[in-house]
Amino acid sequence: MAGIAHFLGDLEPFVREWGAIAVLIILTGESLGLPLPGESLLVLASVLAGRGELSLPLLMLSAWMGAVLGDNIGYVIGQRLGRTLVLRYGAKIGINADRLNRVEAFFIRYGPFTVAFARFVNVLRQLNGIVAGMLKMDWKRFLVFNALGGALWVVVWTLAGFYLGTHVTDIHQITHDLEHTGAILGAGVFIAVLIFFLFQRLHHSR
Repeated sequence: MAGIAHFLGDLEPFVREWGAIAVLIILTGESLGLPLPGESLLVLASVLAGRGELSLPLLMLSAWMGAVLGDNIGYVIGQRLGRTLVLRYGAKIGINADRLNRVEAFFIRYGPFTVAFARFVNVLRQLNGIVAGMLKMDWKRFLVFNALGGALWVVVWTLAGFYLGTHVTDIHQITHDLEHTGAILGAGVFIAVLIFFLFQRLHHSR
């Protein structure tokens, strides 16, 4: 936990100087598959917004724009380059065959629903757009599910960080609370996905 607190402390001067623009740029890059601390930066910015140092509406808008923009650029890259070239050039930034295989398996099994909840899962969040493009998912459908999923992800994390920023002053306590929040969110998303697909199977079996 101390390592996470130290990491967020290193990001704080960057966020203070560039504000919502920093979140927009970093989240766009992370959504392209780049190894950037997008989620950590969003959380920290939300905490600062809770302390009155950033505009919460502007932060939420810039975070959503960065998430959607990055995923859509990734979609174009995946669609135009295809798997072979993505692996060839993506290896330099950690996009390897194992990661692509895992994300592709999710897409093949769960389809567009994967796009909506991809942002809550590491690796899926970074490769969501690229794999959707590689698999030739309909762009309009991708855009809708991606925009909805991005909005849900931004609202959940910014409000969680904002709340903690207004009630907790110790950065160590904030990171501790967010670790528990993340675990709860992950479990909630998993349960929601499980219920949805059980319902779908029961519906089609009738």
